[in-house]
Amino acid sequence: MADGRRQILTKIFNAALARVNPYQMMRDHIRLDNEILTIRFEDTIHTVDLRNFETILVLGAGKATAPMARALEEILGERINRGAIVVKYGHGEPLRYIQVIEAAHPQPDEAGVQGAARLLELAGSADAHTLVITLLSGGGSALLPAPLNATVDGEPIQLSLRDKQDVTQALLRCGADITEINCIRKHLSAIKGGRLLQKIAPATAISFILSDVIGDDLSSIASGPTAADPTTYGDALAIIDRYAIRSHLPAAVLTVLEAGTRGAITETPEATDPIFSGTTTLLIGTNRVALAAAREQAQALGYPCQTLTARISGEAREVAKILAAIAMDARQSGLLAGAPCCILAGGEPVVTLRGDGTGGRNQEMALAFLAEIKRSPHLFENVCFLAASTDGNDGPTDAAGAFADLEMLVRAEQADLSPADYLAANDSYHFFTAINGLLKTGPTNTNVCDLQMILIDP
Repeated sequence: MADGRRQILTKIFNAALARVNPYQMMRDHIRLDNEILTIRFEDTIHTVDLRNFETILVLGAGKATAPMARALEEILGERINRGAIVVKYGHGEPLRYIQVIEAAHPQPDEAGVQGAARLLELAGSADAHTLVITLLSGGGSALLPAPLNATVDGEPIQLSLRDKQDVTQALLRCGADITEINCIRKHLSAIKGGRLLQKIAPATAISFILSDVIGDDLSSIASGPTAADPTTYGDALAIIDRYAIRSHLPAAVLTVLEAGTRGAITETPEATDPIFSGTTTLLIGTNRVALAAAREQAQALGYPCQTLTARISGEAREVAKILAAIAMDARQSGLLAGAPCCILAGGEPVVTLRGDGTGGRNQEMALAFLAEIKRSPHLFENVCFLAASTDGNDGPTDAAGAFADLEMLVRAEQADLSPADYLAANDSYHFFTAINGLLKTGPTNTNVCDLQMILIDP
C-alpha cells in the first residue's frame, strides 16, 4: 500500500504541474482577433491594438520561457519581427521567429553572458513605435549574468563572470533565500532590477511572468528585469553582513556595493521612475494556482484536503520537523484533519550547506522527514510524504524531489543507511538513490516553487 500512496502523491503532483503549464496558460488566456490582442488572466483584461506598432520584439529568460515563447509564436506568427530568450540547458524548443539561447543554471556561465548581451541589444533597438513582449520565469536570474560596468572615484570597474559565479556560490552555500540572493544580484547587474526596462523605454512593454517567488514579488522573480526595485545597495550590503560572507566575495564586488551605498553608482529604478508608465505586467502562474489544482486532484481521489500555506520558507530540515509533527497529530488524534486526508503546502525553503554531498532542498526535507519517522515509527503508519520542485530539478540534480514513509525507512535500515549521517553530509540524493526514493519527472518546463504533500490513510 505504501507504493500505492506514492503513486497517488505523484498523480496529485502531476495535476499541479498541468495547471501551471506555461504553454497552455498562454494559449488559454491570450487571443488575437484581427489586430487586437486580448489578454485575460483571472480578473485582469488587457487589450493591445497591434496596428499602433511598427515592430514587435520578444525577450525572455527563465526555465519556463521556451513553451511561453512557442505559444506566443503560434498566436502572433510573423508579426514577431525579432526576439531572443535565454533558457537552461536542455529546456529549449525549436522556434521560428525567436532565437533560443541555452545557458547554465544555477551557476551562470559565458553563454548566459552572451544571452544577456543579446537581450540588451534588442531592447536598445526599441523605440516609441515598438511593442516589447517580455517572458520571465524562475531561473532568469542565473541565466542573465550581465556584470555591471561602473566608474568609481574616476576609476572604471568591470565585474567579471567569475565575480558573479563566486557571489552566487557564496550565497547558495550560506542559506540565503531567493529574495536576498536576488537583491544582491540586482545591484551587480546591468540588466536586472528594472535595468532591462530602462533599455526598452520609451517602447510599450508587456511582461508575462511565471512566479517562483514566495508572495509573488515581481521585483524578485528573475531579479525583476522589467520591475521596479524597492531594494538598495545598502540592503545588499546588509544581507552580506547578516551572513558574514564578506571574506568569501571578490574585492570588486564589495567595491561596487560600497560605492552604490554612498551614491557613487546610480541606484536601480524605483516605482516612481517614468519608465514604468508604459509597461503592463501580468502574473500568469503561481504556487497558489498549483496548490489549488493539487487540492482538486486529491479530493477527486477520495482524500479530503487541507492546504496550509503557499509561503513555506526557512531551513528545509526544520520545516520537515513541523510538517512531520502535523502528520503525527493528524494520524494520532485527527487534529487539523482525520484520516483519510491529504495535507498540502508550498513555498521554497533553503539549505545551509554543512557537508559536501549532493542533493536539493526537497530531498533534504524528505530526508529530515524520514529522520522524524525513525524517531517515532508507530506514529507514521499509513503516512507518506513527498517534497518536490515544480521545475523537475531539485538543486543540481536530475530529481524533482523525494518520498518519505515507513517502507523507505525499512529499505534504509536494510541497506545500513543512517538518515542522520546523510543529513550531516547534505547528501540526500545518494541516500534516496540507494533506496529508490527519488521522484524523477525530467524538465517540466514550468517553475512555481515547491510543493510538500502528506497523504494519510486510516
